[in-house]
Amino acid sequence: MPIRPIIAYPDARLRLPAEPVGTFDSDLAGLANDLLHTMRAAPGIGITGPHIGIMKAITVIETDEKTGPRTFINPQIVNASTEMMRHMEGSVSMPGFTDEIERPSTVTIRYQMLDGLWCEEEAQGLLSVCLQHEIDQINGIFWLQRLSRLKRERLLKRYEKSLKVG
Repeated sequence: MPIRPIIAYPDARLRLPAEPVGTFDSDLAGLANDLLHTMRAAPGIGITGPHIGIMKAITVIETDEKTGPRTFINPQIVNASTEMMRHMEGSVSMPGFTDEIERPSTVTIRYQMLDGLWCEEEAQGLLSVCLQHEIDQINGIFWLQRLSRLKRERLLKRYEKSLKVG
C-alpha cells in the first residue's frame, strides 16, 4: 500500500481526459488501494488516477467513516438535478487552496465496481459534490475551471505567490 506522489497544479496531465478502464484485475485493485492511502495521506476525501499520473478513469472517495472508502471505475453522470448547492472545494494537487463552487445538489451516476459490474445510483450532498468534482477531473476539468474568471485569477495569484515563498 504505497503512497504515490501527487501531481501538482499546473501539470498539464490534470487537464487531460483519462482513458476508460477495460481490465478488471488485481493490478486495478492495487491501484485503488494505493489511491486510498495516497488520498488519506494528502489528506483529502477524493482522488483520481490522474492525480497520481495514472491516466485511467478511477476515483476513490471517502466522505465519512461510517460508509468508508468507495471506488468508482469509469464513472459518468447520467442525470443532474436543477436544484443547485454551493460547497467549498479544493484539490490534492493544489493543497491549502479552496473556493466555493456551485453544482447540482443531486446526481445520478453510472459506474463500474472493481469486479467490472455496472451500477447506477443517486448521490446527494457531499457525496454528490465529491463525485462531480472527481468525474470532472477524470474528464480533464480541473476544479479551477468551475470558478468565475475573477475568482480563478485571484486564487491563482495567491497560489503562485505561495510557490515563490515556499
